[in-house]
Amino acid sequence: MSDRPTPRPRLAVWKFASCDGCQLTLLNCEDELLELAGAVEIAYFPEATRAVVEGPYDVSLVEGSVTTPSDRERIQEVRAASRRLVTIGACATAGGIQALRNFADVEEFTSIVYAHPEYISTLDTATPISAHVPVDYELRGCPIDRAQLLEVIAAFVQRRKPRVADESVCMECKRRGTVCVTVAHGTPCLGPVTHAGCGALCPAYDRGCYGCFGPAGTANTASLAHRLVDLGMPRRDVGRVFRTFNAASPAFAEESARHLGSEQEVAR
Repeated sequence: MSDRPTPRPRLAVWKFASCDGCQLTLLNCEDELLELAGAVEIAYFPEATRAVVEGPYDVSLVEGSVTTPSDRERIQEVRAASRRLVTIGACATAGGIQALRNFADVEEFTSIVYAHPEYISTLDTATPISAHVPVDYELRGCPIDRAQLLEVIAAFVQRRKPRVADESVCMECKRRGTVCVTVAHGTPCLGPVTHAGCGALCPAYDRGCYGCFGPAGTANTASLAHRLVDLGMPRRDVGRVFRTFNAASPAFAEESARHLGSEQEVAR
């Protein structure tokens, strides 16, 4: 028998169009990151190290959305080099804030923002990674939750299914004993249709959920939208609350379209 140690699984972390917040969540794991570094070989992670180990990689974490022609080509290369690909954060799983371009005229935006828009190479839409390549798991959030991230990495290294509950923020409110802000105060809240993971942070401070973690698995957005209208929110604003961090996620995009009659109405 060989005395050679079993090679550690190779982990790679990739960035596309994003703010780096989800990668920073991994770096902020501190003590857990040291244990992780002992369990896997961090082969590619420019946010943390200049060292580069050639693929293939056992697990790739991908942050960010596809917004340029070069992004569209590069994600194919990442997928080809990765045995398992996990998207992390709202940008990678639902297009992120930049997906608001999907509801407007990108050429008009670039003509206003840039002195020489002819030098800008961009796509008309910002899309999640899953729109371009097969994805093995999606971890939601803006940013992601550190405990969920560590669970997902451990699960794929151990070749098991991640134990991340597909439930709504309302369940987190109940566990921490937070009074429902909508029932008690009439505060608009996306908690009933939003995937858990934040620990119900905003409702704990008497604010409604903003939907940072995207739609839960069985999100009844139509029912919640009806309730928001009953609370006095104009239909235009109901459409807007679904067009934030996860604007391109199908459940939120479809519900916002029911309340916003046109692209011009969004701009007003």
